[in-house]
Amino acid sequence: MQPNSSNKINNLSKLTAFGEKITMLTCYDASFAKVMELEGVDVLLVGDSLGMVLQGADNTLNVSMHHMTYHTKSVAAGAPNTFIVADMPVGSYEHDNEAALKNAQWLIKSGASMVKFEGGGDRVETARYLASHGVPVCAHLGFTPQSVNQLGGYKIQGKTEASAQKIMNDAKAMDEAGVSMVVLEMVPATLAEQITNTIKAPTIGIGAGVNCSGQVLVLQDLIGIYTGPADKAPSDFKSPRFVRNFLKETNSIQEAIAAYIKAVKDQSFPAEEHSY
Repeated sequence: MQPNSSNKINNLSKLTAFGEKITMLTCYDASFAKVMELEGVDVLLVGDSLGMVLQGADNTLNVSMHHMTYHTKSVAAGAPNTFIVADMPVGSYEHDNEAALKNAQWLIKSGASMVKFEGGGDRVETARYLASHGVPVCAHLGFTPQSVNQLGGYKIQGKTEASAQKIMNDAKAMDEAGVSMVVLEMVPATLAEQITNTIKAPTIGIGAGVNCSGQVLVLQDLIGIYTGPADKAPSDFKSPRFVRNFLKETNSIQEAIAAYIKAVKDQSFPAEEHSY
């Protein structure tokens, strides 16, 4: 763990203790990282979503550890005082806990304060192993982009009683295993609220309603410039329900980021129209 990581985690815990929402945005380079730090974003997520928004793919499955460490270093250079979460890409954690630890430590050395990976079930023991070796972990539950093919596309998760119970059980197991944060993506707002009220770790929602401990958006969605895979016509793209274009409402990227922070903090975003 980096020397100031525990202090940054404590700062996030203080926000939730006082009922203040956590703001998170994806970030992939030093220039935007510097802007976000100046505007006061609480957490920067170096997401494997870079496979889609930077590389032009239609999913995240071709993102490598080299990609993730490169972009983590870039973000850390631009925002040295901000909490940084880095995604562990496909193939970097699923098969062997020792390999997962090595890759997680690589991301931490690259500037991350915490690593994030997807899934529950068997991944609970991976989270426990990393946490026991001093690596702060964020679990990602609900819709998990790395499993898009198995899930049959970009679909809401937890709609049935059985699937909702599985997500709840995974969240509780991850919490018990020692994770420091849980991202809930595209799950019903009522389920996200129940999880948030049940576990100790703060929850970060994306398409999961306003009652999570905080919210995350992809930067390119926030400023309205993502129009789908590079090989598809922009006219064929439809933004997910949870997206709000803050740049359309403001006069600059800086103002758009500030408006997002304000909207999350005052709980006007996400509205019901952005939730499931």
